Amino acid sequence: MGNIIYVVGMGPGKKEFMTAQEISVIEKSDVIVGYDLYVKLLKESFPDKEYMTTGMKREIERCELCVKLASEGKNVALICSGDAGVYGMASPLLEILPEESDTEVFVVPGITAALSGAALLGAPLNHDFCLISLSDLLTPFAVIEKRLRAAIQGDFAISIYNPASKGRPEHLKRACEIMMDAGASKDRICGYVENIGRDDTKTEICTLEELSEKELNMFTTVFVGNSKTYEKNGKMITKRGYNE
Repeated sequence: MGNIIYVVGMGPGKKEFMTAQEISVIEKSDVIVGYDLYVKLLKESFPDKEYMTTGMKREIERCELCVKLASEGKNVALICSGDAGVYGMASPLLEILPEESDTEVFVVPGITAALSGAALLGAPLNHDFCLISLSDLLTPFAVIEKRLRAAIQGDFAISIYNPASKGRPEHLKRACEIMMDAGASKDRICGYVENIGRDDTKTEICTLEELSEKELNMFTTVFVGNSKTYEKNGKMITKRGYNE
């Protein structure tokens, strides 16, 4: 049976981080479509599949390619990192799919960086938390600032995606200053994980003030604790409340 698009969040990229469902749908797909870097990672585990790629900022073109291939009767896997429904490819694909299309779409969940990164740091998200991206490519920074302030005022733990890039190296420092201005202590426990699930994974726990001076990149996920988060035995712990 063809005319199917599986939107697959493949986690950090290596097969051991993928679910049995993800592996199953990739194995039965006729063609796999994705961003160059993610296809390169997936080829290590599925070298015999047919792949088609597009570059950065060509997400809609990627989705349109999947729809075209599916309309030709093929099973297509549209891949992305993490989870397809968390800053992933699920929504753009569903948005461009014609209303009367014969193509079926199945969104296959994966492990988003907030979860895989948190596991490496300990338990930074073990109570109410939110995810905020610092990329202002599609979201005005004024909106990002509003969300950061609201998260601090609500005392959420925060996972921050896209903390910095070559074109916006100052965004993380700016975000930290906003959070401190919103009421977060400069000593609030934070952490970050770079290259999650890869050979050069790096983790560090620091204060919010120290975080503001870090030079990070797009492959780093940042964690800002809530007011009760603390460090113990090299792990970042956000209290669930059982021992209070």
